[in-house]
Amino acid sequence: MTLVYITAVLLSFYAVLIHAYRVWYRRLKHFRPGGAEVPATGFSIIIPARNEENAIRDCVMSIVNNQYPSHLFEVIVIDDHSADKTPDIVNEISKTHPNVRLLKLADVLQGKELNSYKKKAIETAISYSTKEWVATTDADCLVTPLWLKNLDAYIQQHQPVFVAAPVMFINNGSFVSIFQCLDFISLQGITAASVSAGFHSMCNGANLAYKKETFYQVDGFKGIDNIASGDDMLLMHKMHMRFPGRIGYLFTRDAIVLTEPMPDWRSFINQRIRWASKAEAYDDKRIIVVLLFVYILNALMVILPFLAFYKLEILWYWLALVVLKTFSEFTFMYFVSSFFRLQHLLWWFTFMQPVHIFYTVIAGFFGKFGKYQWKGRTVK
Repeated sequence: MTLVYITAVLLSFYAVLIHAYRVWYRRLKHFRPGGAEVPATGFSIIIPARNEENAIRDCVMSIVNNQYPSHLFEVIVIDDHSADKTPDIVNEISKTHPNVRLLKLADVLQGKELNSYKKKAIETAISYSTKEWVATTDADCLVTPLWLKNLDAYIQQHQPVFVAAPVMFINNGSFVSIFQCLDFISLQGITAASVSAGFHSMCNGANLAYKKETFYQVDGFKGIDNIASGDDMLLMHKMHMRFPGRIGYLFTRDAIVLTEPMPDWRSFINQRIRWASKAEAYDDKRIIVVLLFVYILNALMVILPFLAFYKLEILWYWLALVVLKTFSEFTFMYFVSSFFRLQHLLWWFTFMQPVHIFYTVIAGFFGKFGKYQWKGRTVK
């Protein structure tokens, strides 16, 4: 029963934390361009791509078709050793859109092996870029027609050096897709809430922008280039440490980037292990403490039902704790899902709670101690 009491105490603190996130999130104001801004920011949009022949055309064209002057942006696709038609498709697009071009990471590495190909791809593309701002997205993403216009207006109004913006998974109706949609918007909600509170804990490389000059001022990915993940959050923390108060969050539906969910549970777990693998690299120890606290709570929630084999009443305590955890999160998720217009999926939230608890423990453990498969590579 001691573990039950410890779990209950930790869950009480967790509920307070979620309540704080809800309060911070509700303080956010939707960003709206002033209307008087004349487009002025030059963007180099960088897209690392590896075997993305089914998605790269739609991704690039969604950017090319932005309602933004074409002379103010370029699209650089950096091909990461693709074995399909990804580079051919990009070259085809570039024939009719001169602000689109292809780079090949293989030409730079010449057979050298790395643990973080994505960071090297982005770093290489930045070295070839011609605009003062870098924007990144992924090859399986779609941006809105007003994406660049809103980024430009935000930059003009707030003068940041780094801007994070919202990302949402596309729901294809499958259980694993719905789970990812809800799980990911919870992370997006925490991202927005932490910005509202005055600290920056998360962001996503599918929707980022930062000054190229600032990238070099913080030595780019130096010091984090041995970590497979972290081209987004770890870079943001480097910039936050060097330029406090200059990190922004573009809170508007017009800047939401859509991305494809993982097609199956194996791919999903591998993705989350990849994300978890960068946790210990954070310079801000407050983030590590929060992540460790959440991990311990979920680990205890996994252990308790197995103890019910020895003492049945523990099962009823566990069910009560699951209900309390779900309720505390639901009060936060209601407002986040409203922003992403996914309220119709919330009824799934209760049923998915045990799955969420279990995957959090698995991803956290293997992110620290294991290996995972990503884009056909085994990553340590």
